[in-house]
Amino acid sequence: MEEKVLRKLFLGFIQIHILHHAKEHPIYGVWMLEELKEHGYNISTGTLYPILHNMESDGLLKKEDKNVEGKIRKYYTSTEKGNLVLVEARKKAYELFKEIKD
Repeated sequence: MEEKVLRKLFLGFIQIHILHHAKEHPIYGVWMLEELKEHGYNISTGTLYPILHNMESDGLLKKEDKNVEGKIRKYYTSTEKGNLVLVEARKKAYELFKEIKD
């Protein structure tokens, strides 16, 4: 039960993390999984890919298919809307951190 609650809370952090990196450079799923793992988020592809697809559907990310060694890899970059959401999310996260840090 506790695990399920934490996963729901961390979903927002994961989305902010995705937007942050997708603004810096195009990202793809496996790279993002490894990046998230470095920060303590141990999620599966079955969790990450629906998040990416939903963020694309919401207009936060745009997808580009590229042929990499004969395989199609989906690269995601942040849209203008995604960048605006990221700015707002950073403000809210900073305010929250200031309040709960002690």
